[in-house]
Amino acid sequence: MTICFDTNVILDGVLQRTPYQQAATGLIHAVERGDLTGQLCATTVTTVYYFVQKRYDGPAARTDVRDLLHLFDVAPVHRAPLERAAESDFQDYEDAVLHSAARTAGADGIVTRNTADFSAASLSVYTPTELLTILDHRRE
Repeated sequence: MTICFDTNVILDGVLQRTPYQQAATGLIHAVERGDLTGQLCATTVTTVYYFVQKRYDGPAARTDVRDLLHLFDVAPVHRAPLERAAESDFQDYEDAVLHSAARTAGADGIVTRNTADFSAASLSVYTPTELLTILDHRRE
């Protein structure tokens, strides 16, 4: 199963944002174990860098980005996903871009804390807790 992680889930794990950190970190560990294939939208990588360097510093941000790129595949953002996002029924363009890039890169679903933002999605959409439950049932 290939899941594209919404930026908020990655930031929850990297910045240890409570009360969301535990579920986000659990999913990142699931990618490390190979329980699922994790995917990041290319725009997520730059956003993570921005917020980590703002909270800590540039070297920490580069380390986090390198670690993420080691674990996750990247759904590229180029003209086609941007155009599809602009033509979509999504209210938020950033979410539309993530969804379009994930589709283009072959993701099976998206994990986000804001499932309502993805009501126009054609991919499956999960909360972090829902996805962890699915992964737990697969291991049984």
